[in-house]
Amino acid sequence: MHGYRPGEIEPTTELLLAHKHPADREHVAAAFARSIERGEPFSSQHRFIDTSGDEHKVMVVADRIDDDTGVAVGTAGFYIDLSGTLAQNRRDTIAEELPEMIEARAVIEQAKGVLMRMYRLNASQAFDVLVWQSQQTNVKLRDLAEQLIAEIPALPPLRPVW
Repeated sequence: MHGYRPGEIEPTTELLLAHKHPADREHVAAAFARSIERGEPFSSQHRFIDTSGDEHKVMVVADRIDDDTGVAVGTAGFYIDLSGTLAQNRRDTIAEELPEMIEARAVIEQAKGVLMRMYRLNASQAFDVLVWQSQQTNVKLRDLAEQLIAEIPALPPLRPVW
Protein backbone atom coordinates (compact mmCIF):
# COMPACT_ATOMS: atom_id res chain seq x y z
CA MET A 1 0.00 0.00 0.00
CA HIS A 2 2.90 2.37 0.72
CA GLY A 3 4.54 1.45 -2.59
CA TYR A 4 7.23 -0.97 -1.43
CA ARG A 5 7.57 -4.53 -2.70
CA PRO A 6 7.30 -7.27 -0.06
CA GLY A 7 10.68 -7.74 1.59
CA GLU A 8 12.13 -4.57 0.03
CA ILE A 9 12.34 -2.68 3.32
CA GLU A 10 12.16 -3.37 7.04
CA PRO A 11 9.01 -1.61 8.27
CA THR A 12 9.80 0.58 11.27
CA THR A 13 7.80 3.09 13.23
CA GLU A 14 10.00 5.88 11.90
CA LEU A 15 9.48 4.82 8.29
CA LEU A 16 5.71 4.53 8.70
CA LEU A 17 5.53 7.93 10.43
CA ALA A 18 7.64 9.47 7.66
CA HIS A 19 4.90 8.50 5.18
CA LYS A 20 2.10 10.06 7.25
CA HIS A 21 0.55 13.24 5.90
CA PRO A 22 2.28 16.15 7.68
CA ALA A 23 -1.01 17.32 9.19
CA ASP A 24 -1.72 13.82 10.60
CA ARG A 25 1.78 12.72 11.64
CA GLU A 26 1.74 14.06 15.21
CA HIS A 27 -1.65 12.60 16.12
CA VAL A 28 -0.75 9.19 14.65
CA ALA A 29 2.57 9.15 16.52
CA ALA A 30 0.78 10.01 19.77
CA ALA A 31 -1.86 7.31 19.25
CA PHE A 32 0.85 4.75 18.46
CA ALA A 33 2.90 5.70 21.52
CA ARG A 34 -0.21 5.54 23.73
CA SER A 35 -1.00 2.07 22.38
CA ILE A 36 2.48 0.76 23.17
CA GLU A 37 2.61 2.51 26.56
CA ARG A 38 -0.80 1.29 27.75
CA GLY A 39 -0.86 -2.03 25.96
CA GLU A 40 -4.03 -1.07 24.12
CA PRO A 41 -5.04 -1.81 20.54
CA PHE A 42 -4.25 0.94 18.02
CA SER A 43 -6.86 2.50 15.76
CA SER A 44 -6.60 5.60 13.61
CA GLN A 45 -8.12 7.23 10.56
CA HIS A 46 -5.54 9.36 8.78
CA ARG A 47 -3.73 10.04 5.51
CA PHE A 48 -0.38 8.85 4.26
CA ILE A 49 1.72 9.56 1.19
CA ASP A 50 2.97 6.53 -0.75
CA THR A 51 6.30 6.25 -2.57
CA SER A 52 4.70 7.67 -5.75
CA GLY A 53 3.50 10.77 -3.89
CA ASP A 54 -0.18 9.74 -3.92
CA GLU A 55 -2.28 10.47 -0.85
CA HIS A 56 -4.35 7.69 0.73
CA LYS A 57 -7.08 8.05 3.34
CA VAL A 58 -6.91 4.98 5.54
CA MET A 59 -8.23 3.37 8.66
CA VAL A 60 -5.66 1.39 10.61
CA VAL A 61 -6.47 -1.20 13.25
CA ALA A 62 -3.58 -2.88 15.04
CA ASP A 63 -2.62 -4.51 18.31
CA ARG A 64 0.62 -4.67 20.18
CA ILE A 65 2.87 -7.72 19.91
CA ASP A 66 4.63 -8.63 23.16
CA ASP A 67 7.58 -10.92 23.67
CA ASP A 68 7.53 -13.73 26.27
CA THR A 69 8.30 -11.26 29.06
CA GLY A 70 5.48 -8.87 28.16
CA VAL A 71 7.68 -6.24 26.53
CA ALA A 72 6.23 -4.63 23.40
CA VAL A 73 8.22 -5.63 20.32
CA GLY A 74 5.90 -4.45 17.56
CA THR A 75 2.39 -4.29 16.22
CA ALA A 76 0.22 -6.42 13.96
CA GLY A 77 -2.87 -5.23 12.18
CA PHE A 78 -4.23 -4.00 8.90
CA TYR A 79 -4.89 -0.92 6.78
CA ILE A 80 -8.16 -0.25 4.99
CA ASP A 81 -7.77 2.21 2.12
CA LEU A 82 -10.81 4.49 2.27
CA SER A 83 -9.73 6.79 -0.57
CA GLY A 84 -11.85 5.23 -3.30
CA THR A 85 -14.71 4.51 -0.93
CA LEU A 86 -14.93 8.11 0.29
CA ALA A 87 -14.67 9.52 -3.23
CA GLN A 88 -17.35 7.14 -4.51
CA ASN A 89 -19.64 7.99 -1.58
CA ARG A 90 -19.17 11.69 -2.34
CA ARG A 91 -20.02 11.12 -6.03
CA ASP A 92 -23.06 9.00 -5.12
CA THR A 93 -24.33 11.61 -2.68
CA ILE A 94 -23.95 14.42 -5.20
CA ALA A 95 -25.66 12.40 -7.93
CA GLU A 96 -28.52 11.59 -5.57
CA GLU A 97 -28.96 15.04 -4.00
CA LEU A 98 -28.17 17.37 -6.89
CA PRO A 99 -31.41 17.00 -8.89
CA GLU A 100 -33.48 17.67 -5.78
CA MET A 101 -31.32 20.68 -4.88
CA ILE A 102 -31.68 22.11 -8.39
CA GLU A 103 -35.45 21.58 -8.31
CA ALA A 104 -35.72 23.24 -4.90
CA ARG A 105 -33.60 26.15 -6.03
CA ALA A 106 -35.71 26.62 -9.17
CA VAL A 107 -38.98 27.02 -7.26
CA ILE A 108 -37.30 29.40 -4.80
CA GLU A 109 -36.02 31.49 -7.73
CA GLN A 110 -39.54 31.57 -9.20
CA ALA A 111 -40.98 32.74 -5.88
CA LYS A 112 -38.30 35.42 -5.65
CA GLY A 113 -39.25 36.59 -9.15
CA VAL A 114 -42.91 36.88 -8.16
CA LEU A 115 -42.04 38.94 -5.07
CA MET A 116 -39.64 41.10 -7.08
CA ARG A 117 -42.39 41.89 -9.61
CA MET A 118 -45.22 42.35 -7.14
CA TYR A 119 -43.36 44.47 -4.60
CA ARG A 120 -40.57 45.94 -6.74
CA LEU A 121 -37.85 44.29 -4.67
CA ASN A 122 -34.36 43.31 -5.73
CA ALA A 123 -33.32 39.64 -5.64
CA SER A 124 -31.66 39.89 -2.25
CA GLN A 125 -34.67 41.61 -0.68
CA ALA A 126 -37.07 39.04 -2.17
CA PHE A 127 -34.98 36.20 -0.77
CA ASP A 128 -34.87 37.90 2.65
CA VAL A 129 -38.68 38.14 2.60
CA LEU A 130 -38.97 34.43 1.83
CA VAL A 131 -36.51 33.51 4.57
CA TRP A 132 -38.30 35.77 7.08
CA GLN A 133 -41.71 34.28 6.23
CA SER A 134 -40.27 30.76 6.41
CA GLN A 135 -38.93 31.45 9.90
CA GLN A 136 -42.14 33.17 11.07
CA THR A 137 -44.37 30.32 9.90
CA ASN A 138 -41.92 27.49 10.61
CA VAL A 139 -42.40 26.26 7.03
CA LYS A 140 -39.42 25.10 4.99
CA LEU A 141 -38.29 27.66 2.42
CA ARG A 142 -38.90 25.31 -0.50
CA ASP A 143 -42.41 24.45 0.73
CA LEU A 144 -43.20 28.14 1.19
CA ALA A 145 -41.97 28.92 -2.33
CA GLU A 146 -44.05 26.06 -3.77
CA GLN A 147 -47.12 27.38 -1.94
CA LEU A 148 -46.58 30.90 -3.28
CA ILE A 149 -46.19 29.65 -6.86
CA ALA A 150 -49.30 27.42 -6.52
CA GLU A 151 -51.40 30.39 -5.36
CA ILE A 152 -50.45 32.71 -8.25
CA PRO A 153 -53.51 31.77 -10.38
CA ALA A 154 -55.79 32.96 -7.54
CA LEU A 155 -54.22 36.45 -7.46
CA PRO A 156 -55.86 39.36 -9.24
CA PRO A 157 -54.04 40.50 -12.39
CA LEU A 158 -51.33 43.08 -11.91
CA ARG A 159 -51.80 46.48 -13.45
CA PRO A 160 -49.02 47.71 -15.70
CA VAL A 161 -46.24 49.68 -14.01
CA TRP A 162 -45.40 51.98 -16.94
